[in-house]
Amino acid sequence: MSEDRRVAVTGMGAITPLGNSVSETWEAMKAGKNGIARITQFDPEGFKATLAAEVKDFDPGQYLEKQEILRTDRFTQFAVAAAQQAAEDSAIEGKVNPDRFSVLFGTGIGGIETFEREHRNLMERGPRRVSALFVPMMICNMAAGMIAIRHDCRGTAMPAVTACASASNAIGEAMRLIRHGYADAVITGGTEAAVCPSSVAGFANMKALSTSTDPNAASLPFDKRRNGFVIGEGAVSLVLEEYEHAKARGARIYGEICGYGTTCDAYHITSPEPNARGAAKAMEDAMREAGYTEADHVYLNAHGTGTPMNDLVECKAVHAAFGDANARKPWVSSTKSMTGHMLGAAGAVEALASLFALEEGIVPPTINLMEQDENCDLNYVAGQALQENLTLALSNSLGFGGHNVCLAFRKVK
Repeated sequence: MSEDRRVAVTGMGAITPLGNSVSETWEAMKAGKNGIARITQFDPEGFKATLAAEVKDFDPGQYLEKQEILRTDRFTQFAVAAAQQAAEDSAIEGKVNPDRFSVLFGTGIGGIETFEREHRNLMERGPRRVSALFVPMMICNMAAGMIAIRHDCRGTAMPAVTACASASNAIGEAMRLIRHGYADAVITGGTEAAVCPSSVAGFANMKALSTSTDPNAASLPFDKRRNGFVIGEGAVSLVLEEYEHAKARGARIYGEICGYGTTCDAYHITSPEPNARGAAKAMEDAMREAGYTEADHVYLNAHGTGTPMNDLVECKAVHAAFGDANARKPWVSSTKSMTGHMLGAAGAVEALASLFALEEGIVPPTINLMEQDENCDLNYVAGQALQENLTLALSNSLGFGGHNVCLAFRKVK
């Protein structure tokens, strides 16, 4: 199999806390719009965490028939919607051999809303009242399976399930499928719908979530005041396509995915390795694949969750990957300050931000960064977007289980 096929991004779709389309999401990011508010999907009274970055005004009926809605969890509905947008944006259908058309779609948790509801039915109403669709609605591969059915993708169809790195792993492995000749196009990305009582309580009780009740003082990457992340939800999809295939059909190309690093800390189930060895190695691998040089103008979309340890360790990773002399050269921001932490979808929405930052030369901001932690000493873009002539974009994703991913993107020359 060939190992030098280039991989272009030819379509995108988005259902996010900032908007239910790609354009709405990106325009809101540039404007520094905050997608965080008090939870509305259940009454959070009595919970340690009461804020979330919820998707607003989503109508699954725009993408699914009534019976399909009743048979799918919200995480799958988000994924199907984003994938449909991306497929339409790319105009890929009918332009690729179905046997060489694949799906790799990430999720961290899958159908936890379904699990919660059906477990309640079991406990309160007995085993006969558990839905016959409980399992297919809950399992993590169902988003990928539904997308494959809808778009006749007969190649590989599978999820990536690596916690907060899920979407980035899905995108990176999709790139490898194309680069190594196993597919000509892949619908990829990530989805999550975990704003429900059990997951909010679980994350909060492990002290991972911010306990702030002020949306503008909750998701605070790199800020001294940070005390946890804000849970988010939604889905973002990308269509990746072999470059010559895309060029031959005249596809609109957003950019090229040109680097992918993936490692494991092999250290702890939730805490990052304190010296950032795994995160740094993932960055170094992606940068090497992308042909990074010190002449590059780099945008780094940081994982930047706003948890005390994550931000410090990621800062160490940047110093290790770039070297202390160059660590402050990249422009760094965390769009989680606006979207919250979309868990298994986070890497996909951050890939979207990275691609548009390159294309438009605009670095989205980290909003509400007012008291920078002196131990987080990178070149953060705080408050407002910044215009720069960028040549390389990197996107970091770091997940429970020690999963580390870095994706690298360039403009197509």
